[in-house]
Amino acid sequence: MPVARATARPFDPARAAAYPPAIGCDEVGRGALCGPVVVAAVWFDPAAIPPDLLAALDDSKRLPEPERERLAPLIRAEARVAVSAGSRALIDRINIRAATLDAMARAVARLGIAAPVLVDGRDALPGLPGRAVVGGDRLVPQIAAASIVAKAFRDTLMRRLALRHPGYGWERNVGYGTALHRAGLTRLGRSPHHRLSFTRGFDGVPQGRALGRVLRVEP
Repeated sequence: MPVARATARPFDPARAAAYPPAIGCDEVGRGALCGPVVVAAVWFDPAAIPPDLLAALDDSKRLPEPERERLAPLIRAEARVAVSAGSRALIDRINIRAATLDAMARAVARLGIAAPVLVDGRDALPGLPGRAVVGGDRLVPQIAAASIVAKAFRDTLMRRLALRHPGYGWERNVGYGTALHRAGLTRLGRSPHHRLSFTRGFDGVPQGRALGRVLRVEP
């Protein structure tokens, strides 16, 4: 299916051969107050995917939600994709940076591909070939693709959780610390999905009541 190309996208299909085949890795949810950090690892040869898809890739934060939702399944159809997550419990146990790197290592391992691993940000994956790329989601097409897949996956999860834990506005803020979310924490207390290490200011508020079963995210 053709993908309409917006202006100011960073990847030119005419230069596809200049982007090497590699695994791109990115996370979503690192700064959220609740829920998991979600990681996607994506491999493809930029010269082998549809030019319109390459042209449409960008940092997920720069794309409107409908476009992310349209692109995510196209990426999954044209690339090798693995998604992993670091749970709230893991984040509180070993810290967000370590939980993110752990989820990235698991996602890359699931791909089962021997290729350089390019990670958005400042942390490369220890023991694997590759490097960290600051601003990588606008420099490396596989990282951009990973950011889109991870964002679409996590946003869907947080909207599902919002139905079970109303009052925090997760259907809109997907777990980030907006005024609405903080007001919900003040009124309702923490849910089972809130990161204790990220919400210390609410230690004195009774924990919120869980509605329905807690959706499990792998540790």
